[in-house]
Amino acid sequence: MADLPHVPGVTHREIHVGEVRLHVAEAGDGSPLILLHGWPQHWWCWRHLIPQLARSYRVMAPDLRGFGWSDAPPGAYAKADFAADLLGLIDAEGLDRVSVVGHDWGGYAAFLLALDQPQRVKRLLALEITPPWVRRSLPRPRHLAVPLLASYQLLLATPVIGPRALTSGTAAVRALIRAGSGPRMVWRDADLDAYATVLRQPERAQASSACYRTFLTRELPAVVARGDRSGELRVPALLAMGAASPLRWVLDPQPSRYLTVKSIPGAGHFLPEEAPTEVVRLAQTWLPD
Repeated sequence: MADLPHVPGVTHREIHVGEVRLHVAEAGDGSPLILLHGWPQHWWCWRHLIPQLARSYRVMAPDLRGFGWSDAPPGAYAKADFAADLLGLIDAEGLDRVSVVGHDWGGYAAFLLALDQPQRVKRLLALEITPPWVRRSLPRPRHLAVPLLASYQLLLATPVIGPRALTSGTAAVRALIRAGSGPRMVWRDADLDAYATVLRQPERAQASSACYRTFLTRELPAVVARGDRSGELRVPALLAMGAASPLRWVLDPQPSRYLTVKSIPGAGHFLPEEAPTEVVRLAQTWLPD
């Protein structure tokens, strides 16, 4: 695993889950805590959190299939596959139950696991992702911005065009991360390129395109058709949204019996890097020891 970014105290290994090899960064001892990144990132997005969380937990931060240094096999990249990989990782490590912090697609996968395998998840802290269900509501002015919010997904999902936007250079990833961030966040090009450079690999660019194509053409219609699953959630979950995030404003996720929703002032979409202190504080107060 060449060119891995360095984080003090973090070690790296590979775990085979079925036919997929997952790269896992880990640190610390104690109760198991899994950190799941989203698009367009990998395990390194947790670099500000891992050293602090490792004081109390055995932290494992895998790269999702198709991302970072994990395998990127051909496929649809359904979010249920991400959830199945997470369950496979838990089984491979001989763990009974784990706590999970998930951002973006990592949070979506964690919700799916909590819905389908609640006995395996102690608690969930989800960051900047809507839960995998839809509540019926009357149209509101903010819903007019949904097509704009989905425009980058349509671009990435388009065969040939989407992968080429990622393989041709770092500009697309740089622009999308900056556009989704809050007004106070200042990114270094080198930090953005830590993600963009990995996604320039053709198989990973194809994986990203498949991830969004599957969501828009298969998963989103299925979610809409199935309706509200909030009553099926039996795992205590805290959803943190950036108050300056377009996702928070447009989709406005609502709490339910097992779901608490909080906002982080001034932050945009990329909470582990925009608001690491606040996320660590939420994890320390919400997750069990």
